[in-house]
Amino acid sequence: MDIRVVIGDVAAFRCDAIVVNLFEGVKEPAGATAALDAALDRAVRKLIRGGEITGKWGSQTLLHTLGRLPAERVLVMGLGKREEFSLDRVRAVSAEALKALRKVGARQVASIVHGAGAGGVNPAQAAQALVEGAVLGLYRFGRYKPENDDAREITALSLLERDRAKLRALTEAVRRGRILAEATNAARDLVNEPGNTLTPSELARRAAAMARRSGVRCRVLAPAELTRMGAGALLGVARGSHEPPRMIVLEYRGRRGAGPHLGLVGKGITFDSGGISLKPAENMEAMKGDMAGGAAVLAATCAVARLGLPIAVTAVIPATENLPSGTALKPGDILRAMSGKTIEVVNTDAEGRLVLADALHYARRRGASHLVDVATLTGACVVALGSVNSGAFSNNQGLLDTVLAAGKAAGEKIWPLPMDPEYDDLIKSDVAEIKNSGGRKGGAITGAKFLQHFVEDTPWVHLDIAGTSDADKEKGYQPKGATGVMVRTLAQVAVELLET
Repeated sequence: MDIRVVIGDVAAFRCDAIVVNLFEGVKEPAGATAALDAALDRAVRKLIRGGEITGKWGSQTLLHTLGRLPAERVLVMGLGKREEFSLDRVRAVSAEALKALRKVGARQVASIVHGAGAGGVNPAQAAQALVEGAVLGLYRFGRYKPENDDAREITALSLLERDRAKLRALTEAVRRGRILAEATNAARDLVNEPGNTLTPSELARRAAAMARRSGVRCRVLAPAELTRMGAGALLGVARGSHEPPRMIVLEYRGRRGAGPHLGLVGKGITFDSGGISLKPAENMEAMKGDMAGGAAVLAATCAVARLGLPIAVTAVIPATENLPSGTALKPGDILRAMSGKTIEVVNTDAEGRLVLADALHYARRRGASHLVDVATLTGACVVALGSVNSGAFSNNQGLLDTVLAAGKAAGEKIWPLPMDPEYDDLIKSDVAEIKNSGGRKGGAITGAKFLQHFVEDTPWVHLDIAGTSDADKEKGYQPKGATGVMVRTLAQVAVELLET
């Protein structure tokens, strides 16, 4: 889809459809909506007075211009109450508008920048959010399904602006929004892939290709090197599968010398059966997405590089399958992690924290000054927070505040959970230094407490996305299936670190 800023008059622009908006409670349209209304013989005013156009959040009214405008259609989107307006609503209204217009066959679409000025939103921020919503909302994963009647696509999106002085800032905002949304969609593609296609080796191959296109250095560590490095936790999980594990290492150096060195670590379990501690068969197909954290870290690192941010980033993705077999890890086994710490395995379905243990240690070894890991780690986090918020756990309030601010800017909700030292007692082992599960009580917290043993004093945030990495229905700019959650948040973390 071609996306650009166009300086011109909304009433004179030729396209298949123009998107305008209205806040709830407004009786007389203003700005671009008023200009189109005048050309349409005050049709918008009449529909407002008749109660058909309300401006309520999510409402849509499609008007055919019948030759009175160069544009064939005008779509009036409701923005809801002015005091509830936000950048995330810009993303959502953009997505819903373009999906609606795609259904009626529109290919060339124009839009005003929703909320800029009238909604108290910075025009460049609004333009970036609009582009993010458009690219995210139009996403479809159709690699394995033949095209059908719904295969129509919007080919061009023009952001209409009358003030030429804003062109440069809006054009840069469009670039940023597109990079972040395309990175999120790349992560969605990876998470939606079936496990028989996206093996650890294939994930590594795709990571290398993405890195090459983005100017990021990629190194892939195979079993022989992992053995020499002492990555016993990752290799232990991998024992049950015929597919060899990989540790994918991405390095971007946007600035040399002093400054923050962001370490990103993402869980890369390309299929999780639970191992010997086998999961129930119901919904096990969703476990192809147990590498959503790894996909987010990969895509975010490439986005940071494409944005050209002056920061150092090292990303580590431990990739393997977790399967039962005669060679698989067993409850009661003891592993020695790369850090040298011994781990009693009491539940082989608590495998994500094992592979992350080696990856976190390796990221510290590579010089990371700040660590953020992302993982579909625990069902307990889903029980606690549902599919609305990702869980956050940290050993450093400053970095936690940075991550929370980044999530708010990206429109991705994050809720911090406690890390009191009393929870450490639940993962003490009688036969090793630590065990990999503390049972049902505080399961999301004890998973995080386990990881804390491998970050030592490095500022660190753990993000549990078990409930947010996949959506069971389409809403706004989130499709059904993989959401690509945390890609935009992680990229924003890099921005926030540069400003602190």
